[in-house]
Amino acid sequence: MPPDTIRLQFHGSAGQSFGAFLPRGMTLRLEGDANDYVGKGLSGGKIVVYPPAGSTFIAEDNVIIGNVALYGATAGEAYIRGIAGERFCVRNSGVNAVVEGVGDHGCEYMTNGRVVVLGMTGRNFAAGMSGGIAYVLDEVGDFGRRCNHEMVKLTSLTDEDSQEVRALIRSHAEQTRSEHAWRILALWDEMRERFVKVFPNDYRRVVEKQKRFKEAGLSEEEAAMAAFEENAHDLARAGGK
Repeated sequence: MPPDTIRLQFHGSAGQSFGAFLPRGMTLRLEGDANDYVGKGLSGGKIVVYPPAGSTFIAEDNVIIGNVALYGATAGEAYIRGIAGERFCVRNSGVNAVVEGVGDHGCEYMTNGRVVVLGMTGRNFAAGMSGGIAYVLDEVGDFGRRCNHEMVKLTSLTDEDSQEVRALIRSHAEQTRSEHAWRILALWDEMRERFVKVFPNDYRRVVEKQKRFKEAGLSEEEAAMAAFEENAHDLARAGGK
């Protein structure tokens, strides 16, 4: 179904697995909070969670969903106005998500998709992360100590990254009415310098190969296949040594 074909609005506290396996074309909006496994296996749908109207707490400083959100998700969007618990986006393989903070082990074993974190993370971020990209707002400057560097490289945003991150944050602001997101957008020239790009090493090599093949005249699909084959050959050769 086209995006937003079916839209459902909820109020209050959701239990376990809110929006699990949600297919493309469905949008769930929750004004309240939720327990663990929000968006488990998300399969193309959209999930939006934000605090109740009139709440007095600062959303970006408080937990609004539980642990293991978006576990095994394959496609879709998620916008969380507030902090998520531990293991946010574990085994994410295609969802684009924006959240305002996460607990320990964020993006663990992630293989694809985009994750934007507009706040603090817990320890061991990106452990086993082999694909996709995460962008973390590191206003304090200590994110590097909480990230697992074994399989990823931390870099600044490129101009292309900046456009992508800014668009995702704008979608988050529009979907959740996040004052925190609007503030970041209003100060974008300053705030973009505080984002850290978490780029998996294997994925980075494939992206660089794909770019080289495209510059040589191959189509998007041909470049992707050529990059995959060359990377597989490189890994096999390295394994033989």
